[in-house]
Amino acid sequence: MEKVNTRHSISRILLLLLVVLFSFSQNLIAQEEAASAEQEQSAEGGDQEAAVAATGGDAAAGKELFNSLCASCHKRYKRSTGPALNGVTDRRETDWLYRWIKNSQAMIAEGDPEAVAIYEEFNQTAMTPFPQLSNEDIDNILAYVEQPKPEPQAQAQIPGDGGKSSGSGVSNDIILGVLAFVLLLLIVVLVLVNKTLNRFATASGVELPVTEKRKPIWKAFVENQFLVLVTSVFLLLAGGYFAYGYLMQVGVDQGYQPVQPIHYSHRIHAGDNEIDCKYCHSSARVSKTSGIPSLNVCMNCHKSISEVADASNPNSSVTEEYSKEFYDGEIQKLYEATGWDPATQSYTGETKPVKWVRIHNLPDFAYFNHSQHVSVAGVACQECHGPVEEMEVMYQYSPLTMGWCINCHRETNVKMEGNEYYEKIHDELSKKYGVETLTAAQMGALECGKCHY
Repeated sequence: MEKVNTRHSISRILLLLLVVLFSFSQNLIAQEEAASAEQEQSAEGGDQEAAVAATGGDAAAGKELFNSLCASCHKRYKRSTGPALNGVTDRRETDWLYRWIKNSQAMIAEGDPEAVAIYEEFNQTAMTPFPQLSNEDIDNILAYVEQPKPEPQAQAQIPGDGGKSSGSGVSNDIILGVLAFVLLLLIVVLVLVNKTLNRFATASGVELPVTEKRKPIWKAFVENQFLVLVTSVFLLLAGGYFAYGYLMQVGVDQGYQPVQPIHYSHRIHAGDNEIDCKYCHSSARVSKTSGIPSLNVCMNCHKSISEVADASNPNSSVTEEYSKEFYDGEIQKLYEATGWDPATQSYTGETKPVKWVRIHNLPDFAYFNHSQHVSVAGVACQECHGPVEEMEVMYQYSPLTMGWCINCHRETNVKMEGNEYYEKIHDELSKKYGVETLTAAQMGALECGKCHY
């Protein structure tokens, strides 16, 4: 009689079932995402068509005009330097809006009661006239500002399905649950079949394959003295190597990324909006330290920017950690710290200190001057701080160790253009070393007294 071998059949069948289950679940998820995308596109298209029908203008063209001419003082759904513009066509006549946008100061001078009231309400701040705009341009702007305020994106739900409908009327969770139950049932059946076959083979006198016991590997290893000696030497060398590496990392905080009391996205400010690093860290040009920007610097822009733009929030559809609501909440923290009331566009006088957490720090015995590197040497901020324009949360990019600084001095040429201070010494040292350009190390940047008091 032939020998019975069932050792590998169960594992192969289970693996095949798992592959089928995974493929089916991925297909369901893809169908659900496609349905959601279609719903969002149809909703956006409906809003734009409704705005065009209400004002007779082109909302897409109006968006470009609004962002270039109006966005510095106005918002669609919130009061800023000027009033919120959404619903303005219900509050004012179209002909009045044409005259007001083209030359509001003339209407105030004429004594128009509505124009004077707006002028007084907003602290006698005159609106910039736009005589170059045609009535059609103004209609386009009004079509854009009259678009309904977008609601937070929510997946269409069917009562009782927990918001996880696949569009076919049956919950994905129910389908996956049934498949999981079927898989579990098959596992139980296969185990029972395996036991039955083993009992049948034993009753029929069939000999099952028996694996011979081998000597344990640890015992064979101990009996081989050469392997024991080589392994001991290797472990000693590896232990010394890792111990040295660990001790050399004491005090090195590369990758340090603390959580700040107010979230500040360098990706949005330095990346998307291309704000120069030295606009906020202005003291880096003239002093030893780069300085912590005062909140007044933040408020230069955020008096008029009370919420994040949708284009600056690519992660909102992926995670709730950096959603639009999160960014808007951090701006509100800034307002609370400075005592700014966006409703009245004025300061209340009630301020709160912000306890920023320092990220980059050098030992007290190490001297580093930002102005010498930034203004004199022309070193870019990214050379030491990394691609800050891509960082959502700022962290220490470089190790800031002595060896790292020395390597930089050895590889970086001294900037001589427009620097008369170094001309004479540069000429003498160029003759000495026989080179046209000198590195910082050749100019004496490796002397201990340069960085240590």
